[in-house]
Amino acid sequence: MTQSNPQKLIVGNWKMNGSLAGNGALIQDLLKGWPTHQVSRRVQAAVCVPSVYLAPCAGLLHHSCLDLGAQDVSAHDAGAYTGEVSAAMLRDVGARYVIVGHSERRQYHAETDQLVAQKAQKALAAGITPIVCVGESWSERQAGQTAEVVKRQLAAVIQLNGHCVCEIVVAYEPVWAIGTGQTASAEQAQEVHALLRAQLKAAVAMHERIFILYGGSMNAANAKLLLSTPGIDGGLIGGASLKAADFLSILADADAVSRV
Repeated sequence: MTQSNPQKLIVGNWKMNGSLAGNGALIQDLLKGWPTHQVSRRVQAAVCVPSVYLAPCAGLLHHSCLDLGAQDVSAHDAGAYTGEVSAAMLRDVGARYVIVGHSERRQYHAETDQLVAQKAQKALAAGITPIVCVGESWSERQAGQTAEVVKRQLAAVIQLNGHCVCEIVVAYEPVWAIGTGQTASAEQAQEVHALLRAQLKAAVAMHERIFILYGGSMNAANAKLLLSTPGIDGGLIGGASLKAADFLSILADADAVSRV
């Protein structure tokens, strides 16, 4: 159940984790701790699950306070692409979001900026919101190339999608902070978020708000500080989204921050 005019967006990325029984228990715990009748309109939340669990999770999340998301989408509409899942298929099972361009996809599957842009285009055409991930490696940051890298990654999406880019979500995920326990400081994250927002504003007339999330090892311990930083509109949560207590703590922090 999507909330109107939310102030924060919190998205869990389960990555390649889960089981039918475990997913059911996790979602049940999340819905108990974040029940529909108590949900603040200030916070919107979703979980992005492995493709094989999309249908059963859609059933569990139906008419709930949590939206469903996928972790990847094909750049093709249909055809002889064994193992691929199209945007129409994701829409058919009720996915509202899909992650594209995650650093793990870029690194392990050699996804290019252009391919990520094409995937975002397919998602948008199907009425699904792509969560476009951008981020630099540690060596790129050390070399002072952070701005160049993230702007190049986002530029490909802007160039292909034009004004439709107003409908995307951007997630800044410094590669050096994903799954490492390291986290960008609030100041580092804020700097990159400001750069990305300026790039978006320069490219399109932003009549609607474009959420820019932070996604480098945000957890229950650091979420409040990061979420209270101006320019950070929410979080793309990895490991912490697999623990109901931690994810609920982050949701509560997002709600508290959005009240200020």
